[in-house]
Amino acid sequence: MEEERMTWDEIVKKYPDKWVGMSKIDWEDDSNVRSAVVIGVSDDDDDFLRRQFSGEDVFTSYTTPDNLY
Repeated sequence: MEEERMTWDEIVKKYPDKWVGMSKIDWEDDSNVRSAVVIGVSDDDDDFLRRQFSGEDVFTSYTTPDNLY
């Protein structure tokens, strides 16, 4: 995946209803991403969480939280 910084709104628009793994995050506040480099996209967050817990610089979030049940 090409290293391209995107705003959260751009990420949501490009990858609707997906889990995104991000690095080099610029935080808006304690819980909201302003921009980040997307390192992967998936239907589940298993791989991103494994990478996060192993110490890799990765954060995962679902792009459409209203659709989580």
